Parts: sequence; structure tokens; C-alpha cells
Amino acid sequence: MYIDFREAELFLRNCEDAVIVTHQNPDGDCIGSGFALKDILAELGIRSRVVCSDEFPKRFDFLTNVGAGEDFEPKSFISVDIADKKLMGRYEAVYGDKIQLCIDHHISNKDYAEKTLLRGDAAAACEVIYDLAQFMGADISRHCAMCLYTGIATDSGCFKYDCTTPRAHEIAAEMMRKYDINFSRINRYMFDVKSKGRMLLESRLNELMESYLGGKLNIVAVTQDMMKEMGVAMEELEGFAPLTIQLEESEVGILMREREDGVFKCSFRSANDINVSEICQRIGGGGHAKAAGCTVSGDISDIKKQLVEIVEKALGS
Repeated sequence: MYIDFREAELFLRNCEDAVIVTHQNPDGDCIGSGFALKDILAELGIRSRVVCSDEFPKRFDFLTNVGAGEDFEPKSFISVDIADKKLMGRYEAVYGDKIQLCIDHHISNKDYAEKTLLRGDAAAACEVIYDLAQFMGADISRHCAMCLYTGIATDSGCFKYDCTTPRAHEIAAEMMRKYDINFSRINRYMFDVKSKGRMLLESRLNELMESYLGGKLNIVAVTQDMMKEMGVAMEELEGFAPLTIQLEESEVGILMREREDGVFKCSFRSANDINVSEICQRIGGGGHAKAAGCTVSGDISDIKKQLVEIVEKALGS
């Protein structure tokens, strides 16, 4: 059931001992929204804990080093930035059918929670969290402001992606003006600092990229063996997907990352008018019109063939 800010506020003010579930392969928006909501609940005198199926990447230590929250038996169950409970990873079996409130911005949201606060026009879940906090009149700490800025900056590609809204700029400006956050340091760690393995992988981009459909589709597949060879962790490949649409003829780009043997997380990007969320929904995923994803299992060659066929249909070529 989709709800508005008023109903979301009513739930949050009356919840207790809340677990906040974030998605597997955590990014800046799910970490930012999870820890921002934790801060807001703390201001209301409500204890909470942020959980994730995977470890939080070290580059987010400046947000997560406050601690995910004390251990307790949860009585309230919240998810943030999760369109489909499958994205909870190993926590799907634990919390998937218990979520009482989902706060999200993905138009592909499966409405799996008892109540869903969905703003499909928002650049990030953190944008929704901020507007909810404003509606509630909740105080925002400096740490919370850093969380919110990080989520908005990362999901908007440092304000470059089509999903960037005027509201996203306004909130970012407010975080800078009122809370004096170190935005340049945040952006450096989110977008500029890379391991040697990540830089080596980027240097091999031309070698790894395969073009199909007259150059309209580009696929980069990174296997577990490649990651081991280059000394790069899977989470370091966040932000790599946009590189797949840098070529002039590109319409769709796909980054395939092998999570485990024969299981690939596929990140889609659209250069122009192709809605990649619709493509991903056909194979069990979802997301936004210009950025979406899914998880596919099987032989790598068979997966590539399947992806080419489904993109070809979307292109109408």
C-alpha cells in the first residue's frame, strides 16, 4: 500500500527497536538513507540498527564508523532504497516478509511492504528521507547531513545524471550551507579515489568492452577471476557502469559483475531514450529509466546472448 508523508510520520513516531534493511552491494544512497534514518530516529528517542547482506565498503567509513546500532530483537521493520525484497540478499529470508515501511524512489518498486513511501521523481532515497524529515520537523545532525548529501551525490552521478532534480540541488546546497559538510572530500572519495586494481581495470576497458547491434549496445563482463587477477573488489566497480555508454554510437551499456560462480549482477545504463528499467523488469530486475539492474545466472556466453536479444527488441532494430 502506497502512503504519504503523514502516514510515514505516524509510523516512525510510533515504531520502536527498528531494524533498517539496506540492499546487497550497498551504494552511497542505500548507506546514506539507512544511516540518515537511524540518526533521525535517534533524535526521536527511538533506537534502530542498520543491516546489510554485504559489508559496507571502506570508502563509506566516514558514514558507518558511528556504528550500525546496538544488537536487539527488532519490533519494527523498515527498508530503504530497496525496490524488490530479493535485493536484500541473505536478509530476504529473515526480513523480506516482515517489512512494515519501505522508503524508496524506484518506479519499479514491487510494493512488497505493508506500507510504501514512494517518490519516483526523486533523484535518490536520501532526497525522500530529507523531505520526510522536514515534514516531521525532525532535527538533522551534521552526520545525518553528510549521509543525505552522499546519497544524493552518488545516485545523481555528482549531479550529472538525468535523474538529477532541482530539489536534489536545493537539498545539497542546504547541507553545505547549514551544516558545513566537507562536500569536496565526500566527492573525492566517492568519484575520484581509486585503487590500483580499479585503475588497471579502467585501462583495459577497450579490451574488455564488446560492442553489438552496430555499436548501439556495449557489454563489459568482469569475472571473479579478473577481479582476483587485478586485485579489485566487487564494490570498487560501483560507478563503472557509465563508462559503457561513453562511445558515440552507444544507446545501452551493460556492466556484468560476477558475484559468485555463474551469478552476474548486471548494471544497465541508457545514453538517450531507451528505458532500461523496462528491459530489466523483463528479466527480474528494475530501477530507473536511465539506470537499472538485474541479477542473471548461467553461462556467461548464454547470458550475453540473452542480453543482446532483449536489448535488440527494445531498440526495435
